[in-house]
Amino acid sequence: MTPVTAGTAAVDARWLARTVELAVENVANGGGPFGALIVKNGELIAEGQNRVTANLDPTAHAEVVAIRAACQVVGDFSLAGATLYTSCEPCPLCLAAALWARVDRVVFTADRHDAARGGFDDREFYELFGKERTEWHIPIDSVRTDDAPAPFDAWLSRPDRTDY
Repeated sequence: MTPVTAGTAAVDARWLARTVELAVENVANGGGPFGALIVKNGELIAEGQNRVTANLDPTAHAEVVAIRAACQVVGDFSLAGATLYTSCEPCPLCLAAALWARVDRVVFTADRHDAARGGFDDREFYELFGKERTEWHIPIDSVRTDDAPAPFDAWLSRPDRTDY
């Protein structure tokens, strides 16, 4: 866990204020109440706003949009050394995206309870992941075919692959 000093807290507050601005602007434009940005070495790399309804894309959360944009800016799928700032506690999708992007830190201002009050009950997803899959409302079935490992065999046979 990164120690938060008075200086760090002031910097965090400044970046978080921008995420809230992005979220409020997005609401004014008919979008969802979420904004995010990626910062590295004190510089803004990319911003994102929730585009789920605008793009008809359930994965276009502000954090994912910001991560996608930042990766294009830096020319890499890794955002190691960067911080993801977001106007709300990341849902499991966004948290997974941050982990895959390898950001060094995630900082948020509103939390899952604020989101629930706004009609975005991310708590349900957090609770769902804590349950056995047999208790989920959607079946998650494994059907093992004979060729199931073929994509991984093909991957491992490529000496020019980019590991991640």
